[in-house]
Amino acid sequence: MKTIRRLIRVIKTLPCLALPLLSAPVQAQDAPLLIHAARVFDGDNMRTDASVLLVNGKVAGIGHPEAFNDVEARRMELGDATLLPGFIELHAHLAFRDVPAETVLQHGITTLRDVGGPLHPPYGGDGSLRVLTSGPIITAPGGYPIPSLGETGIAVPVADEEQARETVRKLVAGGAVVIKVALEPGGEAGAPWSGGHAHGHAHGHDHSKQSAAWPLLPENLVKAIVDEAHKLNRKVSAHLAEERGANIALNAGIDEWAHSPCQQLPEAQLKQAVAQQVTIVSTIDTLAKCPGVISNVRRLAAMGAEFLYGAEIAHPDIPWGIDAQELMYLEHAAGMPPLEVLRSATSKAGRYLDMPLLGSLQAGAPADLIAVKGDPVQELKLLEYPELVISGGKIIVDRFTVMY
Repeated sequence: MKTIRRLIRVIKTLPCLALPLLSAPVQAQDAPLLIHAARVFDGDNMRTDASVLLVNGKVAGIGHPEAFNDVEARRMELGDATLLPGFIELHAHLAFRDVPAETVLQHGITTLRDVGGPLHPPYGGDGSLRVLTSGPIITAPGGYPIPSLGETGIAVPVADEEQARETVRKLVAGGAVVIKVALEPGGEAGAPWSGGHAHGHAHGHDHSKQSAAWPLLPENLVKAIVDEAHKLNRKVSAHLAEERGANIALNAGIDEWAHSPCQQLPEAQLKQAVAQQVTIVSTIDTLAKCPGVISNVRRLAAMGAEFLYGAEIAHPDIPWGIDAQELMYLEHAAGMPPLEVLRSATSKAGRYLDMPLLGSLQAGAPADLIAVKGDPVQELKLLEYPELVISGGKIIVDRFTVMY
């Protein structure tokens, strides 16, 4: 009990750094809030019959209800429900289709990384969607996504190493949390960007009749980008889909593949990716029409590759919130147990973003939580319909309503 009281005192002194984004009203809460549920997933493990205490926009404690008997707080009883950290979406494009941030938040995503969009410092999280960005995609002159979108601030072409390094420095100075490069020649069967990707249609372009390969950044420029990004403590993510782009990415030391590859890759490339500890953002649902994607996922998973959840919000087939189909692909194609699937969208993603408390319910973590009725471990589809959404301690959605 003394430990919990000390945590409350500490949490009350912590500043709320998040800036508001949503125009929709949220319920202001000053008093501590204690939430109890039959199940609580803390980002790593599932607990039964547990309560979570929120104070000043942070998690102050988690434990059995008896531990909080003497705590003065509003109490919310969820009953036969599961409380979880808000989900982290690592691959999104809000601006391409003007996806409303409040819709994404209301459907369970509390943190989103926009990889290939407007450049800005991180914002949100205090009753609003937390938005991180890569800023524009670095690409070759005339390279993807310029053929479909033009040079509209979505892409930055670079022609030499100094220009590549300077672009990285400018992006980081502008707030980019990750650097994204395009290594995409186009033309892969089933790839949405090769046959009318949502990004293109949203701007009135159609490149479904592409006849020549798009130019790729040469290896030396990608190495310069990676080197400069690493100097500035940023990872580099590569949009790639086939063997040529994967080869450049691997030789240049890219940290992350922004997609599970669309075209079936040679075994040696997959082994090299795992040996180099490349992280793969899943996007399997987005690329479900690619004949090679499931084979790549299964082989990478068997080799021990690290997959993190990402569904590419803004793609026309993807929900504007948690994508249960993506979670099911991770379970069945990548062979991940349901709890591991949940970790890929919560605590593991937070640690990957160098925000180790994000995506967890540890003391001091941002009070970003969701809850669903029933047990999502048994039915992942439940996660698309959260009955409770809290951002920075502020209630955004509440269909439980039992407080006392």
